Amino acid sequence: MRKRKGVTAKTGSKRKKARGSSAPARPSYPFDLPAWDSASGMLHVLVDTPKGSPIKFKYDAEKRCYTISHILPPGTTFPFDFGSIPSTLADDGDPLDVLVLMEEPSFPGCLVPVRLIGVLEAEQTQEGRTDRNDRLIGAAGKSRTYRGLEAIEDVPDHLLREIEHFFVSYNEERGRKFEVLGRSGADRAARLVDAGHRRFRRKGTIAKGDKT
Repeated sequence: MRKRKGVTAKTGSKRKKARGSSAPARPSYPFDLPAWDSASGMLHVLVDTPKGSPIKFKYDAEKRCYTISHILPPGTTFPFDFGSIPSTLADDGDPLDVLVLMEEPSFPGCLVPVRLIGVLEAEQTQEGRTDRNDRLIGAAGKSRTYRGLEAIEDVPDHLLREIEHFFVSYNEERGRKFEVLGRSGADRAARLVDAGHRRFRRKGTIAKGDKT
């Protein structure tokens, strides 16, 4: 019995020491992750809404979990995985958005390495206020179907038109005007990501609204 008590006392001492030690701070999941993966050079994208979902999900920064943002009209679903880039902020105060070209859906919170190929530059008007609300486009690094895409010009034009139509009609149904200003390539898209990262470092917060 004395031996067991000794072991208990020793274990308790270790636990007390562990509680008092200063462990290195871990990133606050998920938006403190870097925007770019330093090893592969690919973009980090945290999926909000999977391909084929009739429900738009969003990350609640206060509750630290994904919640339902909006239910789409009958027969309408997201054409591809739709997600956010950690450590970035757009002009509207939300993380930058990315549409991820991938043949199968993932799930909310899934971290997907993405090769950035371009951007649909756009404006969104709501309640008399107009903000930039660009839609970055990338190909999932693990995709079999889209892994050969290197530039937005490689995406079939009919597919880009379908994507543009989805965002226009999605926002129209929610009482917002979404206007595509043009299509730009990977270099322009990367500059937008870097600008979003600088904005995040200045402000250091995630907006609570949902302007997607």
